[in-house]
Amino acid sequence: MDAVVTPERSLEVLSQLEVNRLKDIGTGGPAELFRRCSLAVLNTDGVTDNVREIFDTYHDFGIELVQQDRGIRLKVVNAPAHAFVDGKMIRGLREHLFSVLRDVLFMHSEFDRQSRFELEDGPGITNAVFHLLRHAGVLQSDDEPRIVVCWGGHSIGREEYDYTKLVGYELGLRLLDVCTGCGPGAMKGPMKGAAIGHAKQRNRDGRYLGFTEPGIIAAESPNAIVNELVILPDIEKRLESFVRVGHGIVVFPGGVGTAEEILYLLGILLHPDNADLPFPVVFTGPASSRAYFEQIDSFVRQSLGDSAASRYQIVVDDPSEVARQMVDGIADVREHRRAMNDAYYFNWRVNIDYQFQQPFEVTHATMSSLALRRDQPVHQLAANLRRAFSGIVSGNVKVEGVQLVEAHGPFELDGDADIVEPLGQLLTSFVEQKRMKLPVTDYEPCYRVVEKV
Repeated sequence: MDAVVTPERSLEVLSQLEVNRLKDIGTGGPAELFRRCSLAVLNTDGVTDNVREIFDTYHDFGIELVQQDRGIRLKVVNAPAHAFVDGKMIRGLREHLFSVLRDVLFMHSEFDRQSRFELEDGPGITNAVFHLLRHAGVLQSDDEPRIVVCWGGHSIGREEYDYTKLVGYELGLRLLDVCTGCGPGAMKGPMKGAAIGHAKQRNRDGRYLGFTEPGIIAAESPNAIVNELVILPDIEKRLESFVRVGHGIVVFPGGVGTAEEILYLLGILLHPDNADLPFPVVFTGPASSRAYFEQIDSFVRQSLGDSAASRYQIVVDDPSEVARQMVDGIADVREHRRAMNDAYYFNWRVNIDYQFQQPFEVTHATMSSLALRRDQPVHQLAANLRRAFSGIVSGNVKVEGVQLVEAHGPFELDGDADIVEPLGQLLTSFVEQKRMKLPVTDYEPCYRVVEKV
C-alpha cells in the first residue's frame, strides 16, 4: 500500500537545518539503511526471518521525505499491507517509522560523518551509548528503578510463547516495565502480558522499550506494542544499552542469539570490578523447557565455572515467583545505586570491558581465530564465546553473514576440547529443537566445530 504520514512522538518539531539533513538522507548518505529499517518496522507481522526473502518480496518498497516549512512527511510506496487497517497505517508502526528516521539521522550526523565520540576506548563508547539513548528520550531521571530486560528467542513454540506472556503479566501487575529486543517470540510475549497487567492496575504510563540494530532488524521486525523503539549502530552497543538501562534481566528459552546475550552478561558480571554489583538475573520457562535450561546451565558450568552459574537463578514454570524475584532484586539495585550515588536511569558504575564493546567483524578469519581456550581470565573467555555465538547469528539471519557462508562455506570454530565439545553439543540441541531460525524443514548449519588435538 501507499501512504503519506506525519511524525508522532518523535521529530514533531524540527529546525530548518534538521529538515535539510533529513532531505540529504533521502537523496544520499545512508538512504538504503533508512529504507531497509523502514521496511522492517512495517513488516512487523511477517512470518519469516529470511532477510533475502523479505527484501525480494518487497523489492519495490520505497520511502522518501516530503519537505514542508513546518517539518516533514514521509511518503511510503508498496509497503506491506499488514501495516495498515482500513487503509490507515497502524499508529504504533507510524511511531516506529519516525523512530527509525530519528536514529538514522543521529547516526548519520554524529557517527558516520565527523564523529564527536571517541570510539577507540571504553569510556568513549559508553558516552556514545548514553547520548544515543538520551537523544531517543529513553533516559528519564525522575523514574524509580523498574525496567526488566527480557531476552529470549524469536523462534519459539506456542507453549513457551504463552509462558512469556504470563511472566510479563506478573511483571505488569507489579508495575514493572519491560525492555526487549523488540522482535517476535520471547521479545513480544512479555510486552503483551505486561500491557494487560498494567491495564488492570490502571497504569497508563507503562513503558515497552525495544532495542534493535540494523543488522538484525529485518529478521526480527519490531512488534507494534513497543512504545519506545531505539536503533543502535551495532550489536555491541545494543547489548550495552540493555545492561546500562535495565535493573534486572529475565531470560526465556532461545537459540544462539539468546546464548550470545547470556555470555555477554555473564562475562560482565564475572569481571572482578563487578563482583559485588547487585543485578538480578532469572532464567525461566515452562515445565517443558526444563531440559533446555539444564543444557544452558551445564554449558555455563563446563565453560565458565560454577562462579558464573552463581550469578543467575533458574525458575521453572512459576511466573509469579519470577516477578517476585525481580521485585526483590530491583529493591537491592535501588539501595545500591542510592548508596553509591549512581543514577537510576543509567548504570554508570558497571565495568564493561572494552573487548565487550568493540564491534566484532564476522568473517571466516575472525571466527576461526577466536581464542576458545582456558589460558585466559574467565571473563575474557566469555567475551570470545559471545563472539562465536554472534558470528552464528550473523550466518543465520544477517545479510552479510549469509552471503559469506554461501560464498565460502560454514564458519569454523576451534579451541580446547573441554570448551568446544560442550559448545558443539549445545548448538546441536538448538538445531534439534528448531531454535536456530523460524521453523524451516531443514536447517543447514552456518558453522563447523573443530576440536584441537
